[in-house]
Amino acid sequence: MPLNQFIINDLNPSSPETLVEEIQTVFKQLTYSHIPILKEEVYLGCLSETDVYCFEPKQAVSEVLYAVEGFFVRDSAMWLDVLEAFAQNNCNIMPVLNAENNYIGYYQLIDVISLFNRTPFFSEPGGIIVIEKGLNDFSFIEISQIVESNNAKLLGAFISKTENDLTQITLKIGNVGLSTILQEFRRFGYTIISGHEDDTFLRTLKDRSAYLDTYLNL
Repeated sequence: MPLNQFIINDLNPSSPETLVEEIQTVFKQLTYSHIPILKEEVYLGCLSETDVYCFEPKQAVSEVLYAVEGFFVRDSAMWLDVLEAFAQNNCNIMPVLNAENNYIGYYQLIDVISLFNRTPFFSEPGGIIVIEKGLNDFSFIEISQIVESNNAKLLGAFISKTENDLTQITLKIGNVGLSTILQEFRRFGYTIISGHEDDTFLRTLKDRSAYLDTYLNL
């Protein structure tokens, strides 16, 4: 389903003439983090709930335009770009503009996340592992080859952390047990960060074996 089918336009944007107390009332009625501000159909940005409660109720929005945040996405934006915009702006409502810079509505964070949850990364059965390697020492081509050479399917991969020249990559792998793939990643110099079923199973076997040896030697 195209993302722009999730555009909502049931919220009337405020204008510079709107009083702060009116926006405060809207925030009390809704759970949105921001309210769009338009001036003669021109999108100016959004006022956050946090900022609005710092102003005098009888002030007009025109007096506090310095607090307006200018974030938005285009109606042609991909869902991953929209999700990134939500994260960067710490909001749950995202104004949408068309190619002519006209405000046409907004996205809700929950709708975009629901699309993310429908992707094979979350919906398909499989295992999730996190691997780590030097920032300049890994490639997604190599990662894909390691997974697919073990007759497994790579359902998704993304960089989940970068720190001190080390990069962590989160993988979703389907169709096969992970122990062989883990061994292959180690052989190629990757560190396994995540605990997951296959590694847990192997550790459990080793722990039980060590316990049995200790017991027999009593």
